Amino acid sequence: MMLGIKEIQEIIPHRHPFLLVDCIEELEPGVRATGYKCVTFDESFFRGHFPEEPVMPGVLIIEALAQVGAVAILSMEENKGKIAYFGGIDKAKFKKKVIPGSKLKLECEIIKRKGPVGVGKAVATIDGKIAASAELTFMIG
Repeated sequence: MMLGIKEIQEIIPHRHPFLLVDCIEELEPGVRATGYKCVTFDESFFRGHFPEEPVMPGVLIIEALAQVGAVAILSMEENKGKIAYFGGIDKAKFKKKVIPGSKLKLECEIIKRKGPVGVGKAVATIDGKIAASAELTFMIG
């Protein structure tokens, strides 16, 4: 299953410049999702982070992972039209710089759910190497 920008925008409320997922390659509603962010030189955040050595901010990598997780959880019939909010970020690690030209693979697996709260195990990779990972707590509202 391949979802493009239009289909992603039907599931999550994020819009440019804060929509950080270009496509969803795999989706099991309520279970997991895999998406991609193709990082280009003209991303707005590179103007200030850092002009001489552009690096995607870690918080935006985590946000991109959360958006992929939100696609997974909000694709469930009972969650359509709702919003997934951050409840917490645990075990975040950053291992590789994300620079212009990177194709960031974003994977999130929902590992716990109880009512409107859940946890996703998320990993961002570039060419099979881990760039960042975290456990993301979400709340459906």
